[in-house]
Formats: sequence, C-alpha cells, structure tokens
Amino acid sequence: MSEAAAAPIGLSWAPKLPSLPAAGGGKKGLGTDLSAHGSSLWKPGNELVDGLFVAPRDPRKVNKLARKNVKDTTGKGWFDMPAPSITPELKKDLHILQLRHVMDPKRHFKRSGKSKVLPKYFQIGTVIEPAHEFWSSRLTKRERKTTLVDELLSDQKLKNYRMGKVREIQETRKPGGNEKWKNKGRQTFKRAKDRRK
Repeated sequence: MSEAAAAPIGLSWAPKLPSLPAAGGGKKGLGTDLSAHGSSLWKPGNELVDGLFVAPRDPRKVNKLARKNVKDTTGKGWFDMPAPSITPELKKDLHILQLRHVMDPKRHFKRSGKSKVLPKYFQIGTVIEPAHEFWSSRLTKRERKTTLVDELLSDQKLKNYRMGKVREIQETRKPGGNEKWKNKGRQTFKRAKDRRK
C-alpha cells in the first residue's frame, strides 16, 4: 500500500531495457566483457519487452521489418494499385483471359505475351450497362454468373463451337489403320481374293 501511495501521479511505467556496456579506452578486459554482454543485448524480434515490441538494433533486421511493412503496390505511376490475393476462382478467370484468342473464332485479340505467368497487379470491375442497352446487349439475370468461367461454360454458342472443335481434333488424330479393312461393298471381295494369293 505504501508503494502505491509513493508512486508519482501520471505515467509510472517505463520499459525495462538492457543496459549498454560502457565502451572504455584500450583495456583488454573490456573487449571480452562486450562480447559476453552482446548476447544479452540482442533480443529476437518475436520477443517482447514488458509486453511491447522494441525495434531491433541490427540495421539488416530493421530493413527486413521495413520491407515487410511496406504494402505491395505498383507505385505512384499506377496510382498505388495493390496486388490482390489470388483465389482459385480468380486464377481460373485469369487463365481464361489468357486463352481468349482461342474461345471465339470471329474475334481477334492481341496475345498477352509468350509467358504463362499470371499478372501480379490487376483490378476487377463490374460492367454496368447504360439504360439504352437494356434490350440490345444486356445479360439477363439468368445469363449472369458469379465467375467468368461459369458464364462462358453456360453460353450455348460457345458450347457448340467447342464441341465442333473437339470433334475436328479427334478426327485428325484418329488412327487410320482400321479404315482400310472396313466393308465397302465389292472392294472387300477383291481384297479377300488378294489376301488368298
């Protein structure tokens, strides 16, 4: 009780920091003391002093902490656009956008480049149609989906085009070895006669 009454009014808490050893002149005994105290001076960043974080004294550690705290953005030239967190749905949408030149035969898109790496900085928006496009080029509620991939998979024209492309590729890659033995009217009798000879 007497200690509580003796405490000054106001801020009575002070962090308990380790004391720095006095750097003396040229004494040999002090050099060994500094190395011995050096281990007690440095505390890792995850240790707290009296419940508070104290910044490390090592400049390399300070720079590492500063790099962690800086937000990952494109910079002032691109209005500090942040790098979004990539979810599996978003990853599928980005892959579809990279393959958009394959999806529609009648539209030509400039290729995004040879690299298959997904972009790091991008933004996603929602297209809001103006009132005059209500009947002409508007997606109905039934056609609207949550992701771009779902929207493309539900499109009937695109589905027919995809199925035609799949059939075309399958016909080109079908083995042709069995084709010559199929029954084709009178020609099979000739082949059978040739085989008997």
